[in-house]
Order: sequence, then C-alpha cells, then structure tokens
Amino acid sequence: MRELRIEPDDRLLTGHGDNEDAAVVRFPAGKALVQTVDFLTPIVNDPYRFGQIAAANSLSDVYAMGGEPYSAMNIVCFPAEKLSHDILRRILQGGIDKVRESGAVMAGGHSVRDDEIKYGLSVTGTIDPDCVATNRGLAVGDQLLLTKPIGTGVLSTAIKAGWEGNREMEEALHFWCARLNSTAGRLIPSLGLKGATDITGFGLGGHILEMARSSDAAVTLWSDKVPLLDRAAELAGMGMVPGGSFANKKFCSSLVHTAETVDTITVDLIFDAQTSGGIVLSVPEQQLQQARDMLLEAGDLAAHIGEVTSYDSEKGRLRIR
Repeated sequence: MRELRIEPDDRLLTGHGDNEDAAVVRFPAGKALVQTVDFLTPIVNDPYRFGQIAAANSLSDVYAMGGEPYSAMNIVCFPAEKLSHDILRRILQGGIDKVRESGAVMAGGHSVRDDEIKYGLSVTGTIDPDCVATNRGLAVGDQLLLTKPIGTGVLSTAIKAGWEGNREMEEALHFWCARLNSTAGRLIPSLGLKGATDITGFGLGGHILEMARSSDAAVTLWSDKVPLLDRAAELAGMGMVPGGSFANKKFCSSLVHTAETVDTITVDLIFDAQTSGGIVLSVPEQQLQQARDMLLEAGDLAAHIGEVTSYDSEKGRLRIR
C-alpha cells in the first residue's frame, strides 16, 4: 500500500512514523475541549469520497457547538482479506485531506479487521467556554436556519440499490456531505448564538425535537421552506426510504403535530436519517439577516425553516406546517 500524504504539524509532538501508542498534542491556553467520536458505513461507492464524507460527519459535532477542530484520530474497520489495501488507503486519504481542510492535525488512529467497512474520526476541538451552543439554547422568538438540504438517507438507499441516475446522486451526496460546517461553527461565537445542532441520524425532525425538549420550548417547522436534495421527493415516493427514517418518525410521533395539508412524503423526508447534514442555528430575529448573509457569502445554504415558540401540550413540541 502506498504511503499516505500527511503534512507535518508543529502541534504534534510525536511523529507519525515512530510507532508510538499515543499522540502528544500542544493545546492552546484559555480554551476548553470539545470531544466527539463518530464513524459510519459507506454511503457512496468511491472510497476517497467516502473517507471525506465520514470525516466531515465526525468534524460536524465540533462545529455545531461553536468549536474549531484541533486534532483527530482515525477509527477504521476493514475486511483486509477480501478487499484491496488500496481501497483502505483511499478512504484514509480522504479523511486526512478533509481534516487538513478543517485546520486540524491528524494525530493517529486505530484499525481492526472486520467483515464490513466502517470509518470515522475521534475529534478534539477547542472552544471558548463562554461561547458554547447546545440543544438547550432555544429561546422563544428565535428563527431557525438550516445550512444543507436534506434527503441523504433516501439518495444513499437509491445508490445502494443501483437505481437509475446513481452517479449523479453520488455527485450530489459528495458535494453536500463532504462539505464542512465550518462557517456555521464560526458564526456561533461571532453572533453569540446559544442554540444549534447538526442534522445526522435522527433526521431534521428528530434533532429539532431534541432541541425543543431540552429547551422546554416548541418549534414550528415550515415544511415548504425545508430544502431537499434533487430527486429526494421522487425517490421517497418510490419507496427509497431507509428503515432508520421510519423508526425516527415512529419514535417522535407522540410529540409531533402535523397539519393536514402536509403530505406523507414530506414528513418522511423531515425524519429521513441524514449523514453529514447541515447545522440548524437558532438565531434571534434581529440577527437573522446578518446570519443569512454570512452563510450565503461562504456558499452555504441559509434556509429559514421555522421558529421557536412557547410549548403547549395540546399542540406538540414540533409543529409541522
């Protein structure tokens, strides 16, 4: 297997080629730690693109709290007896390149033999302890912005099924899922935002509901304002909805009130299990235009998808309109 391209970094006090059992990394004074770990199975066929998507997915948890990725370590499971080591190299290189793009240092990792490919990162980020966004940060009157379209679960299901147009679908998944949520991460401390979350396995509806419950508030979600990946609605209507998405919808149903005018396919997509989705930002109304301008200038979406309201047990925690 060819050597991986890893750039030297002064933050790393141990070398990549020294076979150490752990890494020693300099840490900046006055900062707090953000720590997360995530890994997943392939949602696209190209190994390098999968590595990029899996890395971006792991890094997103740091951005969602307003932190900056600082160091990362690989987590990889690979069927070494069945597949070429070059596939493994391309997955790892995708992850390394995405970590470099984030500004973090790749500090090492761990691998195991497994019958199924899995890849992700353990990420350590830095954060100002006075500028942290959490699920508990919703305030009544806040407006919700979403930075990426939804529907990755549906498209990845269609790709695995070999559905017509799967190459174009893989292009769309790579474009959005490998995109870092770095602008939203910087916007949180810049505007002093208190509420944010990244959209992953529980779907847009599930993650917003987590925020509403943690904040003892309710959210009204405008279904016609939620951005969708191309063909997502079409494919969902053909049954390309993964089982996890249906599980999300069922689990949340007792806390959701859906208007009769909202069709079933739209609700399915709102609960579609996402991989490396966007970030939902809870923004005070007076800062809404500034937040949208910052996101749009960086090339992100800035979809205004809903607002935070007071909780009323008769109307549900999440109200889909």
